[in-house]
Amino acid sequence: MATKIRLKRMGSKKRPYYRVVVADSRSPRDGRFIEEIGTYNPLVTDNSFTVKEDRAVKWMLDGAKPSDTVRNLFSTAGLMEKVHEAKNSK
Repeated sequence: MATKIRLKRMGSKKRPYYRVVVADSRSPRDGRFIEEIGTYNPLVTDNSFTVKEDRAVKWMLDGAKPSDTVRNLFSTAGLMEKVHEAKNSK
């Protein structure tokens, strides 16, 4: 099963709020997911982004591919460096 780390849209019309989820790549955007690992609110001035770092790193080491937007958020948070360090330490 190919897994992806992507955003699930929540909130009302013109007031988006996203959950960062791990889902099967074949499931729809707002459909079934395996695990929720964080949140992202783009409307707040500091772009409120929270994530369970240990779970995100674990999923990426197990083969989950982040979407482009999630990859950018992870890079800003410094998570991609942790993943590369973890891969190189094995």
